[in-house]
Amino acid sequence: MEPAQWLADYRDRLERAAEGARQASDSLRQAGATARSPRGEVTVTVSAAGALEGVQLTPMARKLEAEALAGLIVSTAREAQRQAASQVAEVMAGYLGDNAALTQITQHLPAEVVR
Repeated sequence: MEPAQWLADYRDRLERAAEGARQASDSLRQAGATARSPRGEVTVTVSAAGALEGVQLTPMARKLEAEALAGLIVSTAREAQRQAASQVAEVMAGYLGDNAALTQITQHLPAEVVR
């Protein structure tokens, strides 16, 4: 292969990799999840990293005992975090493919998220 052709092919590969990285980054910025408790008393929103971004309580939540409400908030937050982790795993699988790098990213996710 001619050096000029090799260099052109290399530049094309770099541009495709950069575009893939931009798309993955954009997708990750938009990732996150919102989960609602089974009866709708609690709604929790988390970022792609699973950080709590918001909690909404309906008037039905006021009827719950404090301990029950706290447990419901935690379980709803866990569900939102599971959903966000699933989105992150999906984005990264599309970007990285099935390889050791993806394993490093997903090894700490809940088992039901990793496919």
